[in-house]
Amino acid sequence: MANSTFVLPLVSPDTHDAHEDEQRVIDEIKRSLKVENDAIANKDLMLALISRLETENNVVQKDVLRNALEIIVYITLKKL
Repeated sequence: MANSTFVLPLVSPDTHDAHEDEQRVIDEIKRSLKVENDAIANKDLMLALISRLETENNVVQKDVLRNALEIIVYITLKKL
């Protein structure tokens, strides 16, 4: 099984930017992972989000990170 990343667009005209903060966090993590590896998997995104959750103290930011993690897990499960 190949390690590939499949991320659906999270912000559409119908959602009215409902996941804007989460998408920004996911994009930021993807950019930082791209520096280390050319190809990243959803597993890499999940591990990075969990790592950030463990060290974050801001409650609001923790919610954004948790929601971003839920989005990546949901997308990954839909692929199975």
